[in-house]
Amino acid sequence: MNKLLLLLSVLCLLLASCGTRRQLPPRRDSPAELSRRFGLRITGKDNLRLYTSASRWMGTPYRFGGNSSRGVDCSGFVSILYREVYGVRLSASSADLLKHHCKRVRRSGLKEGDLVFFRTGGGNRKIPNHVGIYLKNNKFIHASTSRGVILSNLSEPYYLRTWITGGRVKR
Repeated sequence: MNKLLLLLSVLCLLLASCGTRRQLPPRRDSPAELSRRFGLRITGKDNLRLYTSASRWMGTPYRFGGNSSRGVDCSGFVSILYREVYGVRLSASSADLLKHHCKRVRRSGLKEGDLVFFRTGGGNRKIPNHVGIYLKNNKFIHASTSRGVILSNLSEPYYLRTWITGGRVKR
């Protein structure tokens, strides 16, 4: 009798748990938590969706041609983030992003969400091979070949030396 009661109890639990799954709302981090993560003062006036999405990617390893949480390259990262945050589909190469999707912007005119372009290797100095997304206070997020998705500063000598231009995505 006890075995039958136990079996019926387990069966009831299993049947009750097979209902539809409840959709959880998208994760929204507080400005205070995002400020701590990025080392920036982030307020409700900033694009919290951009910072929340970007923070989920931080630490993702670099993988050439990658576009998933298992590994991502710089242009793949920018394309994914733009689709998540702005609902905009972008090209998959740094050069195409600048050529087809952006209006050039000077470093002094950068705004949150603008793209930042660099030439980090040999070849034509005017054609970018690296891209990131500008946040604020000279900081940008990008997929570094050596450290994965990280936050960097445009004032670092390396980025000053390899800088090409900023780009505002045409929508």
